[in-house]
Amino acid sequence: MPTLARRRSPVRVLSLAVLSLACQRGERVAVAPAQEVRAPVERIPEPPPPEPEPEPVADPQLRRVVEQVYTFAYPLVIMDLTRQVMTAQTPVNTFQHMRAFPDASFRDVVSPNADTLYSSAWLDLAKEPLVLSLPDMGKRYWLMPLLDGWTNVFASPGTRTTGNRAQRYAIVGPGWQGQLPEGLVELRAPTDMVWLIGRTEVTSKLDTLAVHKLQDQFKLVPLSAWGPMAAVPEPPPLTTGVDIATPPVVQVASMPPEQFFARLAELLPENPPSAADAAMVEKMRELKILPGSLWTPAALGPAETLALREGVDNARAKLVAAARDLPGEKVNGWRLVGDLGQYGTDYDLRALVAEIGLGANLPQDALYPATHVDGDGEPLHGANRYVLHFDKGETPPVEGFWSVTMYDQQQFFVDNPLDRYALGDRSKMKRNKDGSLDIYIQQGSPGKAKEANWLPAPAGGFNLIMRLYWPKEPVLRGDWVPPPVTRMP
Repeated sequence: MPTLARRRSPVRVLSLAVLSLACQRGERVAVAPAQEVRAPVERIPEPPPPEPEPEPVADPQLRRVVEQVYTFAYPLVIMDLTRQVMTAQTPVNTFQHMRAFPDASFRDVVSPNADTLYSSAWLDLAKEPLVLSLPDMGKRYWLMPLLDGWTNVFASPGTRTTGNRAQRYAIVGPGWQGQLPEGLVELRAPTDMVWLIGRTEVTSKLDTLAVHKLQDQFKLVPLSAWGPMAAVPEPPPLTTGVDIATPPVVQVASMPPEQFFARLAELLPENPPSAADAAMVEKMRELKILPGSLWTPAALGPAETLALREGVDNARAKLVAAARDLPGEKVNGWRLVGDLGQYGTDYDLRALVAEIGLGANLPQDALYPATHVDGDGEPLHGANRYVLHFDKGETPPVEGFWSVTMYDQQQFFVDNPLDRYALGDRSKMKRNKDGSLDIYIQQGSPGKAKEANWLPAPAGGFNLIMRLYWPKEPVLRGDWVPPPVTRMP
């Protein structure tokens, strides 16, 4: 019986034969691996990347509105910040008397003077009027202008206007209604925020004690506390949380636009614009700035926000440029601006004065010729020596007094070894043999013989302001002008 083990599968024999034949011929046979068959997969296309958001473009018309509103509002905001700084040291409705001339460390107000002792006070008339009492000033020149929140002088008691006798005034806010007691002269303020800036002439350092006695008699009390039987209330608390180290003008310059306009909206109810400002009120509405309403930039879109920032930047740049190139008639290098103290709708000038000389008087009370160049139009600089020459009989014609004050480029006093910041008709200067007068303006001393006439300058650029208190008609008409500042060889 044949066995099963000896049987071979014909398929296997054939495979072996084929393999043997391939080997005998020297050929290689590639055996393909078995392939796995997969079901086709449908590819889902990836969504295209989102289109980048277009860069916002500021609306030029809105940017212009922002620029105009900033310039319009700048004096009010800087007045408010100056008030905060000063009432952090002296309460509101209270006199702050300077007992000595300001020095180079004084930073509360730009362009301070070194001719008078200040007696200033910030008044809040929202609750009730304030009564101002002044003593007999004898023969001394004095001035006590009152500025509203927009920096306009609305009243100016003083030697020129009211004489030197004892006086009493009731300073009332725009919304106050009532009957004043007999003996009080009403002074109605256009705003509830008022800055009283008293100036009392000082003839010498020894004269300061006599001025102190007058200052001690300046009185401010609420109307409800005025009279022989009324009790004087406790002074209000000091303002807190205020940066008193940084000058207000610097703080406002660095204030973000959003903060600036928010503060403006808060200030408007008690410091309303005048009827002449109606066009600017409409422009504020375009920026959604409404009196007393909380203003927030959240409602502004990207393009509006950009317009806000660019408009403020433009306004700031123009303000800085204007401070370098002062307005007004230019004579012998001096800029003569006669329309100060009351500005009407000249918002550019009002903002500029708030920037470089906050608290300017009416021209009839004082004029301020200013220069930062010599007679040839070259910038004043401490590397050079200058002389300001007055011919005999040609010193400034004034009923009050005159001076020339030195400032650095930030409009503050210049530190110097003499602690001298101004020279004028009350200074003990030496005249020339022909009766003329020379003021030497330079960094180093001109020598002992001329030191009485030396106005020290800083190492860098500087500015000069000539103060003419109670100028005579030739000055007001423009018949008299300051002589040029002449560079010496």
